[in-house]
Amino acid sequence: MFKKILIANRGEIACRVIKTARRMGIQTVAVYSDADARAPFVQMADEAVHIGPSPAAQSYLIADKIIAACKQTGAEAVHPGYGFLSERTSFAEALAAEGIEFIGPPVNAIAAMGDKIESKKLAKAAGVNVVPGFVGEIEDTEHAVRISNEIGYPVMMKASAGGGGKGMRLAYDEKDVREGFEATKREGLNSFGDDRVFIEKFILNPRHIEIQILGDKHGNIVYLNERECSIQRRHQKVVEEAPSPFVTEKMRKAMGEQCVALSRAVGYYSAGTVELIVSGADPTGESFYFLEMNTRLQVEHPVTECITGVDLVEQMIRVAAGEKLAFDQKDVKIDGWAIENRVYAEDPYRGFLPSTGRLVRYSPPVDGWTDDGEENGRRGVDGVRVDDGVYEGGEVSMFYDPMIAKLITWGKTRDEAADKQIAALDAFEIEGLGHNIDFVSAIMQHPRFRSGELTTGFIAEEYPDGFTGAAPSEELSRQLAAIAGFIATAESDRARRIDGQLGDRLEPVHKWEVSIDGADHKVKVGRKKIKVDGEEVELSLAYTPGDKFVAAEVGDSALGVKLARTRTGWKMTTRGRIYTVRCLPRRIAPLAQHMIEKVPPDLSRFLICPMPGLLVALHVAEGDKVEAGQPLAVVEAMKMENILRAEKSATVKAVNAKAGDSLAVDAIILELE
Repeated sequence: MFKKILIANRGEIACRVIKTARRMGIQTVAVYSDADARAPFVQMADEAVHIGPSPAAQSYLIADKIIAACKQTGAEAVHPGYGFLSERTSFAEALAAEGIEFIGPPVNAIAAMGDKIESKKLAKAAGVNVVPGFVGEIEDTEHAVRISNEIGYPVMMKASAGGGGKGMRLAYDEKDVREGFEATKREGLNSFGDDRVFIEKFILNPRHIEIQILGDKHGNIVYLNERECSIQRRHQKVVEEAPSPFVTEKMRKAMGEQCVALSRAVGYYSAGTVELIVSGADPTGESFYFLEMNTRLQVEHPVTECITGVDLVEQMIRVAAGEKLAFDQKDVKIDGWAIENRVYAEDPYRGFLPSTGRLVRYSPPVDGWTDDGEENGRRGVDGVRVDDGVYEGGEVSMFYDPMIAKLITWGKTRDEAADKQIAALDAFEIEGLGHNIDFVSAIMQHPRFRSGELTTGFIAEEYPDGFTGAAPSEELSRQLAAIAGFIATAESDRARRIDGQLGDRLEPVHKWEVSIDGADHKVKVGRKKIKVDGEEVELSLAYTPGDKFVAAEVGDSALGVKLARTRTGWKMTTRGRIYTVRCLPRRIAPLAQHMIEKVPPDLSRFLICPMPGLLVALHVAEGDKVEAGQPLAVVEAMKMENILRAEKSATVKAVNAKAGDSLAVDAIILELE
């Protein structure tokens, strides 16, 4: 077994590898860029080596710097995590040339599966179903249009070396191909150094199912069941679960055996994932097709660990060291259900725009991933596990992926795992930047999610006009009114004591008028009872003025509520929604109707940068006439290109930025008239 390994990655996956290595008694080396100098993974590792400036292209993507760090520290092996150099054959070859073990698959398997065009040819030869499409080099946009017309719309354009949702465009017609082909090439070149694109038929009502593969260097290969990853936004996974509510035992066996056969055809060992696209319109589940194989650890690997009890990072290390797998296919079981939600730095209330900045407040529902015992080590505390790599006061940088953390829950049933997600998300406190906690909580509560009727179009279909919060309920509104009345009473009593002018005698009864998103409730708070609209509410709650989070028990249920003070009440966040709460004494409440509302300024004549990013392209100049929907500029943020369009027909009055400029959020790019 290795004595020291280096992790050629950052963030939560670096922390994740370090924790397993520490449990195995292996020393660890971290490498870090300027932006990550104070990151948790740097503090956790036994040693840390600085490898360059913040941009990944100048640090984490330079193989020579990683190898130099290995030589400097005496690391015998490198775990690449995911992303960065994890699927670069040149990196694995360079390590081998220096006598350093690569904790991953053989070079030939990375090469075969890393090229999406070649991998489809190999899959087809191995007898695996592949999606109809053009497998070959595409010359230019006109060639792409001809191919798309022949295949039949809709089609998917993908960067050949892409992954993680990057370099992908869905085209419903010729116009979409002409507009998106060059952007797909650019994203492929910028993110992966390869601008080749391939085009394939887009399967209607698709479900994204993937099979976890694990093999050793002695020819043993097993599949560790499946993961359902259908809930995606812009082809980026948001929710993953294991097992899939769609897959039957018969389907699981058929998929698993095909994926093992494909892995065996390329001499695969270590952990890997074969991604399949399954037609949800086929109730037999037999219409599944090979999508790609990721020759690395997946972001969503924890859900597989939770239901199988297998530590995939440990297995990768043991396989790299030459050990045989200690189990075979018949030993792989399914125990319970696991769900993972990715907590991203993006604002769902503003069209999911990337949100970078400082984590003014960061308090996850449990304190990281625990090693206390086998069960807790895989499933966290009481079935709640958080894999993260950030800290309160740290910064979510524009240079890297927008993921803040992964929240994983395990339960005996799917509903139990989802219920734990909702409770844990309520307790997950993040301030300082936009995040998607409310959004994923809303998904966990959505009737369609609960039914298991999922497709990759779930988010687009269920939130066609964007996200405004989870659907409210009258019962929850009453519960929040009771909590607001209790808190207002506590603050009123404290103010009375501090003032001192009215003595220490507290009022026996407080009467409030509480408005929850415009719904009015009359709340009466006595010494022992709370009534909302004349009905008693059982409430158990500890609150100290200034608290930003309260854990309440309302009747037989628990409710976690995040609080933000406003002039007349609070913003209360719970169950996937931000509630505007106004709480006034009943004698004052009637006067509120006389307050004049402040009208926000009209900014429609400005093209405003919606997030911090790089202005990649500016398509218009001063004096140009533009039409509604016309692309005006392209802004790149967190490795994704965003097209900014004209909201109405107008003329460009002034241009305030040029291509190549780094823009702050709300920066004015141009003015229209």
